[in-house]
Amino acid sequence: MGSFFGAKQQKWLLLAPAILVLSLISFVPFLKTLWLSFTDSEISALPTVVSFIGLENYHYALTDPDFVHSLGRTLYFTFSSVAAEVVLGVGVALLLNQQFKGRTLIRALIILPWAIPTIVNAVTWRLIYNPDYGALNALLLQIGLISEYRSWLGDPAVAMNMVILADVWKNFPLVAYVALAALQTVPMDMLNAARLEGAGAWRRFYKITLPWIIGPLLVIIVLRSVEAFRVFDIIYVMTRGGPANQTKTASFYVYQEYFSYLRSGSGSSYAIIVALISIILIFGYYKAAKRQNGTL
Repeated sequence: MGSFFGAKQQKWLLLAPAILVLSLISFVPFLKTLWLSFTDSEISALPTVVSFIGLENYHYALTDPDFVHSLGRTLYFTFSSVAAEVVLGVGVALLLNQQFKGRTLIRALIILPWAIPTIVNAVTWRLIYNPDYGALNALLLQIGLISEYRSWLGDPAVAMNMVILADVWKNFPLVAYVALAALQTVPMDMLNAARLEGAGAWRRFYKITLPWIIGPLLVIIVLRSVEAFRVFDIIYVMTRGGPANQTKTASFYVYQEYFSYLRSGSGSSYAIIVALISIILIFGYYKAAKRQNGTL
């Protein structure tokens, strides 16, 4: 192969099968969705005439207060969930990076919430929040924080936060493992020197540890942000978008528009908007990583 192709050509030749597969399963459906977003297409058992209507679906989507509010709820879910996962994950990683008896076992067990399928996690937390026999109500009642059982997922004021808690529980181990791997690369001589100079634990973390691990953290932040912004399954299982639409996220709205109301044209435009915002999140990561590394 080397006599016919240069090193650069060989790399592209080896990548060609993967690029072809990704194009077929991702790019082609994206192009079809993009085309449908400019039409008045509907899902119907009978033959229908599809007409090109330009940007009408996008105008409808961006002026639909319910969809705009769902974007706001999605951003709240994304930033709250990812921020909590990063804080909790880094904190757990710092603890697991210390020397103590049973550390290896705890490191292995901490991955269990992330290993559980999202649907199982959602069903488990729905049972924990159950207003009649849920473990959360029983615990809070026994320690005196509440005087009677509450319907956590039935209260519009707290339902979204309860879903966020369930999502954080499942995904913080992933952040913890990435942070723990990054902590293994922090030079101990720098930390020891700072300790000898009188720097406290917080100052050592802020001045030495955090800059050293920020690169890997940025990667996991963007991955979790994009995944959280597209959240659907945990919402569908736990609340179905209720109560009073207070947990209806953008992806759930797309699902309803496309599969419940059978409006594939407008549903596609909603999906494209969600995809564009995800791209903006990725671009934000790129700029942050470039600023962190100097070049990228």
